[in-house]
Amino acid sequence: GDRRRVALPIGQVLPEGYHRLALTLTGGAGRVPPELGRGSCTVIVAPATCWRPEDIAEDDRFWGVSCQLYALRSDRGQGIGSFTMLGDLAEGIGRLGGDSVGINPLHALYPANPSEISPYSPSSRLFLNVLYIDPEAVPDFVESPEARDFITAPDRVRRLEALRAGEFVDYEAVAGLLFPLLRLLHKAFRERHLSRDTSRAEAYREFVAEGGRRLHDFATFHALQAHFADGSRALQNWQNWPEGFHEPGSPQVAAYAAEHAEDVEFHIYLQWLADEQLGTAAERGRASGLRVGLYRDLAIGVGSDSASAWANPDAFARGVSVGAPPDKLNHVGQNWGLVPFHPLAMREQAFDPYIAALRANMRHAGALRIDHVMGLLHLYWVPPGLPASQGAYIRYPIDELIRVMALESRRHRCLVIGEDLGTVPDGFRPKMAAAGVLSYRVFQFERVGDNLFRRASDYPEAALVTAGTHDLPTLAGFWAKRDIAWRQKLDLYPSDAMRDEDAAGREADLRRLVDALADAGLWPAPNGAWSAASVTDVRALLLAIHRYLARAPSRLMMVQIEDAVAQAEQQNLPGTVREHPNWQRRLGGTVSTLLASPEVAAVLEAVAAERRRQAT
Repeated sequence: GDRRRVALPIGQVLPEGYHRLALTLTGGAGRVPPELGRGSCTVIVAPATCWRPEDIAEDDRFWGVSCQLYALRSDRGQGIGSFTMLGDLAEGIGRLGGDSVGINPLHALYPANPSEISPYSPSSRLFLNVLYIDPEAVPDFVESPEARDFITAPDRVRRLEALRAGEFVDYEAVAGLLFPLLRLLHKAFRERHLSRDTSRAEAYREFVAEGGRRLHDFATFHALQAHFADGSRALQNWQNWPEGFHEPGSPQVAAYAAEHAEDVEFHIYLQWLADEQLGTAAERGRASGLRVGLYRDLAIGVGSDSASAWANPDAFARGVSVGAPPDKLNHVGQNWGLVPFHPLAMREQAFDPYIAALRANMRHAGALRIDHVMGLLHLYWVPPGLPASQGAYIRYPIDELIRVMALESRRHRCLVIGEDLGTVPDGFRPKMAAAGVLSYRVFQFERVGDNLFRRASDYPEAALVTAGTHDLPTLAGFWAKRDIAWRQKLDLYPSDAMRDEDAAGREADLRRLVDALADAGLWPAPNGAWSAASVTDVRALLLAIHRYLARAPSRLMMVQIEDAVAQAEQQNLPGTVREHPNWQRRLGGTVSTLLASPEVAAVLEAVAAERRRQAT
C-alpha cells in the first residue's frame, strides 16, 4: 500500500517520435518480485506546431478546387466518380496553376450494404471506399478475358450506359455491377500472380504486412458482414450476429477466417487496389504542379455498427453517440449516431487508434481537414434513449492530441485544417493557431456588425477560405434560395412564419452580399429599391464572389467545383436522410469537359490572378 512518486531522468535527448520506456526494479534478493518489478510505457516526443504553408513557400497564397469524388463523371466510368477521375482532375488543376484538389472523406463504407452512403458515417476511417476503384485501370483487368467479357456483355453495357447517364449515383446498382467484376479481377490475380510469386504478388504481400492485424480484422469483418447479412438487414449490424462473433479474437472468428480465406483476401485485395489508385492520382497531381497535393477530409467518428467498433471496442465509449447541443440553426440539438473515442482509453492505448486514423488519412495527401476539430477539446455525448438536447460535453486530452497531430503532420508534410464551425469555445481558435492548425473560414458564415459580410482583407492569414461546404447551399443555390425551397417542399419548417422569416432574411443577405462586392469595387453599387431578381447574370456574380474571396490574406483558398459550374443544388441538406438526394448528386459534365469549359476557366483564372497579387 506504500506509494511513492520518483523522478527518473532518462539521461539523453530523445529524437521526435515514438519510444518505448522499459523499467526494471531491483532491490536485493526477494524484495521486489519479478512480476512486480517490470513495467513499460510509450513515450511520445512531439513538436508544438504542425507542418504549415510557410514550410512549403514563405509568402505564397495557395489555391485549389474541392469536389465530392462520387460526383465526378467520365465517358468510361462506372456511374460513380473514381480514383482515375480524381487523377484527371488533379492533373488538370495542376496545369491551370492550382495547388490542391480537395475531396470528401474517402473512408470505407459497407460493401454488404451499399445504401449506407454518407462519407461521414463510415465503417472505418483507416481504410478506403472501394466503390471508387476504377476496374479498367487495374492491371488484372487486361489479364482477365472473363472480366473483359463480363463488361462487354450487351445487358451489362446497357446497364452501364444508364448508370453513366444518371443524374444521381445509384449506389446499389453501381455495387451490383462493380463487385462481380472485382471478384473476377481477384480471381485473375490469384491465378496469375499469387500462385506464381510474381513481383505484383510481392507488392501485394508487402501491403498486407504493412496493414498487419488492423487490415486483417477489417477484411474479416466485411467478409463476415456479407456472410451474415445475406438476406437479413438486421444482421448487417454485428451486434446482432451469433454469440462468438462479436470480437475479432474469438475462436469462431478465427475458424471462419481460415475457412473463408479467399473471401477475407478479396477485401484485402480491394484495399490494395484502392490505395494504389489513390496514390497514382496523388502522384499525377504533384507531377502536374500541385504544391499542396490532395486535400483529404477526416470524419469525426464511426458508427457503433462499424468495423472499427467491432475490432477495437475498448477504444470507444459504448452506448453513447456524438452530436451537438441546441443552437440557432438547430433548436433541438443533433445526434450524429457516431460512437466517440473514450478519452481515458485513448491515453491507456497511447493514442494508438487516433494515430492510426491520422496516418491513414494523411497518406497520399498534402493537407487534411479535421471535421469538427473542437472534438480535440470536447465532444457532446448523447446518452442512449435521450433527446440530443439532454447531452453533455466530455473533455478530451487536447494538449496531447495536438502534439501527436503535429508530429504526424510534420512526418507526412501534411497541412492540417481544423473545421471550426458551430459552437467554438473562447480561446479555442488562438490555441489552434498557435499549433499551426489553419482555421476554416466559410464566406456564408463570415459576418461582422449588423450581419454584414466580412471584408476579405479582414480574414485571418492562418486559414483556409471557401465559399461554402457540402452542408450549405451552393452560391447559385444561396442566391436562388434553393435550400429554403427544399425545406418548404419537405415540410421542414415548424411554421409558415419561420419560412417567411428565412426568406426575408435571405433577401436581406443578398443585398448585403452585393454591397460587400460593391465595397470591394467588384460590382456596381445598387441604387434605391433593389431585389435579387434585378441581377440577371448570376455567373458574373459568382465570378465576382470568387475574386472577392481570393483577395483574402488567408494562405489557402478552395473553390468548390459546384460553384465554378454554377450548380444550384447542394450535396447534403442537414436534417434529411432519404428525403433529399444527399451524397448522390453528380456534376453535369465529365471532368474533361469541365476543365475545358470557358466559364470554369474564367473563375479559376481570376482566382489564380488574385492569389498571385496577394502573394506579392
